[in-house]
Amino acid sequence: DPSCRDPSYSLVIKGKLRLRQASWITRGATEADYHLHKVGIVFHSQKAMREVASWINQTSGEGCSGFLPPGRTWAPGALYELLSAKTERDCTAALGFAMHELSLVRVEKHFQPVPQPQQSGSRLVEELYLGDIHTEWMERLHYRPTGYQRPMQSAMHHVHPCPACGIIYRADEHHPPILPVRAQLPMQLSGSWVSTHCEVRPAVLFLTRYFIFHGTNHTWEGYYYHYSDPLCKQPTFTIYASGHYTQGIPSSKVRGGTELAFKVTQARVTPMDQVTVMMLNSSEPGSCGLTSSWSAGVEQDITPTNGCLALGIKLPHTEYELFKTEQDTKDRSLLYIGERPTDGSSPDSPDKRPTSYQAPLIQCAAASEEFSNYVSLKYLGKKDANGNEALKPLSVAFLLFIALLVLRWD
Repeated sequence: DPSCRDPSYSLVIKGKLRLRQASWITRGATEADYHLHKVGIVFHSQKAMREVASWINQTSGEGCSGFLPPGRTWAPGALYELLSAKTERDCTAALGFAMHELSLVRVEKHFQPVPQPQQSGSRLVEELYLGDIHTEWMERLHYRPTGYQRPMQSAMHHVHPCPACGIIYRADEHHPPILPVRAQLPMQLSGSWVSTHCEVRPAVLFLTRYFIFHGTNHTWEGYYYHYSDPLCKQPTFTIYASGHYTQGIPSSKVRGGTELAFKVTQARVTPMDQVTVMMLNSSEPGSCGLTSSWSAGVEQDITPTNGCLALGIKLPHTEYELFKTEQDTKDRSLLYIGERPTDGSSPDSPDKRPTSYQAPLIQCAAASEEFSNYVSLKYLGKKDANGNEALKPLSVAFLLFIALLVLRWD
């Protein structure tokens, strides 16, 4: 269930992890090798046992056909072996199970201010980012991540308050965590929503997002700020998009989710570095704004050219989305938008509608003009001799990397 209160089964996974080197694809990440020794499963209901046994018997080879004999009753607390390196048995494929998320890791440390007014100082927070999970079930067994999942919190040094952290930390496979009840909130989109941190997408995309929803006429505006680094300090380009959206209906697949359709009718692009300017100016005539007219820091409307082929933007188009709103432990409103397809495509048909979510956006009271001014201040670089803003140079390695990407696109 979406509140993590009705446990189905627990997996116990043991193995070894060896860190290798800094990733040359995903900046800031470390590549790793892992080896699984054992994978066990503990069922928490007869229903879960029947479902999993059916999956394994239908999709696994001869070595797993007798994993659980028909009619076997649920034994509370019993651990059944799915994978063993010693016996070379592996029945995990039926669960779409792989630990490839361990092949890309990143640890971040920062300090959180102590909330009590009578206390000063801050506390250490450690977060572990693991590789992203492919959105297509059949691709998960061989997909190698280039992005991240939402971070895990250190059991010792985590964000406060975190009611779930202690519950999960003290749980085990025989006593799975039952998380606190969370009130179901009605979908209230109206207002402004912004990213809480620098986000990473597969295929080397670093970005922050800012959305404005107008509930009275069901129109929306969105700003996508792209960067070349994992800290979102080196801007590359900005996309502004707008359109309208449909009335939401409860999701038929994901409990607690709301299905909407978003029509994108207008878009504008602002290149923020010379690499992006060169790429846009060398794009096919008529495929992305006015031919060879791009310059850094200058916004251009790409609606007349039906989008921008070089950036993968097509206009007009419709996206079929999954939304959810929640409140965090500090009673702040959070907005979850559907996870983007790992292959970089668009959810442009109902069958491509997401079934999972991206990192949440937080509701903010600032007007769109105030946020735009704030972002423009972040983009300011050093002043040149004439007092004009100059963009910071990028490393040679990054320029070479972009060149390889452009060659690959061609």
